[in-house]
Amino acid sequence: MSIQPASFVTPLLPENAPFSPEQRAWLNGFFAALLSPEGAPVSLSSEQSAAFMPAGDGDDGASPWHDPTIPLTERMDMAAGRPLRRRMMAAMAQQDCGQCGYNCEDYSAAIFAKKEERLNLCQPGGKDTLRMLKKLAAEMDGEAAAPVAAAAPAASAPGRSREHPVDAVFLSRRRLNKGASAKETWHVEFQLPEGLDYAAGDSFGLMPINHGALVDAVMARLGLAADAMADGKSVRETLLKEKALGAAPDALFALIGEMASDPDEKVKFARLAEGEDPDGDLDVTDVLAALDKSPGTMLEAGAFLSALDPLQPRLYSISSSPKAQAGRLTLTVDAVRYDIGSRQRYGVASTFLAERIGESATLPVYVQKAHGFALPASGDVPIIMVGPGTGIAPFRAFLQERLATEAKGGGWLFFGHQKKDNDFFYEDELAAMQSAGALSRLSLAWSRDGDKKVYVQDRMREEGAELYQWLERGAHFYICGDAKRMAADVDKALHAIVEQHRGCDAPAAKAYIAALKAASRYQADVY
Repeated sequence: MSIQPASFVTPLLPENAPFSPEQRAWLNGFFAALLSPEGAPVSLSSEQSAAFMPAGDGDDGASPWHDPTIPLTERMDMAAGRPLRRRMMAAMAQQDCGQCGYNCEDYSAAIFAKKEERLNLCQPGGKDTLRMLKKLAAEMDGEAAAPVAAAAPAASAPGRSREHPVDAVFLSRRRLNKGASAKETWHVEFQLPEGLDYAAGDSFGLMPINHGALVDAVMARLGLAADAMADGKSVRETLLKEKALGAAPDALFALIGEMASDPDEKVKFARLAEGEDPDGDLDVTDVLAALDKSPGTMLEAGAFLSALDPLQPRLYSISSSPKAQAGRLTLTVDAVRYDIGSRQRYGVASTFLAERIGESATLPVYVQKAHGFALPASGDVPIIMVGPGTGIAPFRAFLQERLATEAKGGGWLFFGHQKKDNDFFYEDELAAMQSAGALSRLSLAWSRDGDKKVYVQDRMREEGAELYQWLERGAHFYICGDAKRMAADVDKALHAIVEQHRGCDAPAAKAYIAALKAASRYQADVY
């Protein structure tokens, strides 16, 4: 199947973009001129510039740090001198993943407006984001909260937010890798409760349970019996279902330091609680490893539990369309296992789904609506999808949707992994979608087949001329996967492709892609 040229002009800015009619009209004209073959330069008049200036705090509204590949320290440097609410945004992980129940800008605005007290909801940002938010929140005592519009968290209807999960039934799992693959990837299927639906592009939140062996090791280290109680609750059940046992929190370091009898240990744990790394292993110190740093220090169960962070829900990109099978939902999950010293570590949710939850078991879940990651409204619009590994998940959903709706716009998937014979996920399904016309082009990259490693960004460059032509015909471009490496490399490749095949310089290529993003034609689901 070959892609057909679009018979309509794709609007640069969608109707739901957050601009007034005057702003939208001007921006459409700006980008139309910018993206014209002549590439005529356009400048803002002072009146037009003022139209985009938010009132109240003198901030220009720009977010140059809103890029998940930029390290936290650099993001904070970029936000230096900005109002407090903007610096709070820079402290977020910049993924707009929705795990906190907001996007990054709305989460920071909610904290600043004192509509959200929890500072530990940014799962991708981890302890670094939490520490920075604590530091910035301390400034609020001396700064009155301005009347900033803070979006509310996700809707409170059952199954629509992390605060109001509902029970779904775990149906099955099957391994997607074949033979002697170095990876362990699972196709996981759920039955949703009646009334809970979703759209292609949404994410699925679930409440995992910690690994029983890890919980037992922590309790043994504390000298607690299996039936130990604290504050009227089973310690073991609390550790299994309510407390995070991953990265050791600062409050635990502070507690151990307070209870330690050795003066040197007191100093060391005080430093750890401040984010310092005296032993050079802070990034791999989980709760059990923190306890093992002071083997002679015993903690009271209630105080220990109070020092732990709550176990957070995990979000996964949904790998199915409800149009393929109503009431069913699937995920594509890498089981995370790795060794630190003599101890094996486990991804909490991934190994829960891969081995610990039984068929027909129920677990609390919710659907997280996508923040700007969805198919075009018209099936006549072509789509380009880049998703190696488990990044294929939302694109399987997209293709199922386009197949069910008989979309004619064309779809191009870039998929890659280590070995074709072992790691070609959904190979038969993709072949069937090609035969049916939902997938018109499939470009594959295998990094462990042959002498040269080949990645999806390499295939993009090889087929750059055609890829650029798809963009010129109105294609929407999507990325799903690792934010700091893969997505960054794909973005660089796309800039190089536009620069080469548009025949422009780097700033013009950057402006071209910025226009795609402004028009919601470049969307990313990264983690």
